Amino acid sequence: MTQKEVDRIDRKIMDLLQQDARITNQALADKVALSPSACLRRVRDLEERGFITGYRAQIAVDKIRNVLIVLAQVSFERHTMTDFGAFDDCIAGMPEVVESCRVSGLYDYMLRAVVDDMQDWKRLMLVLLNGGYGVEKIVSHFLMDEMKSFSGYQLISDPAKEPQRKPTRVREPADASDERSRQAALR
Repeated sequence: MTQKEVDRIDRKIMDLLQQDARITNQALADKVALSPSACLRRVRDLEERGFITGYRAQIAVDKIRNVLIVLAQVSFERHTMTDFGAFDDCIAGMPEVVESCRVSGLYDYMLRAVVDDMQDWKRLMLVLLNGGYGVEKIVSHFLMDEMKSFSGYQLISDPAKEPQRKPTRVREPADASDERSRQAALR
């Protein structure tokens, strides 16, 4: 699919849906200056053509249970599609691996895994290293704090012409004295 298959209004619709997937069709239609039926027709068309691939809630899993979030760099001994395919199949069946990207550079894959604790990560890592997938090494990084989470793709070519996105995460102060300092600075 090419860029020309979507026009400015389609991009605006997708941008607004990225910001708020729960927006009503009426509100969406108002923001893009279409009738509700024309707006819904465009949304359904974008879904059917695969531009909109789903709608999901962003969950703060660390508020539900204790988790360890791991960003792992995975390197392979050999760069064969057979090894990559077997590895892809393996991690597709691992609910702990929530993201996987094959990348260029010093390592071959970047994974994001959500596990209960270090022991759980060690178990998962051993499966990947010893499973016959051609994995040479795994470098693990443990998430301390997420400063900016994914909030959607930039779809409008000139962002200066469009309203600014609302941040998806507000940093909480470390303690009450930090909050007082921040409030004083705002005055």
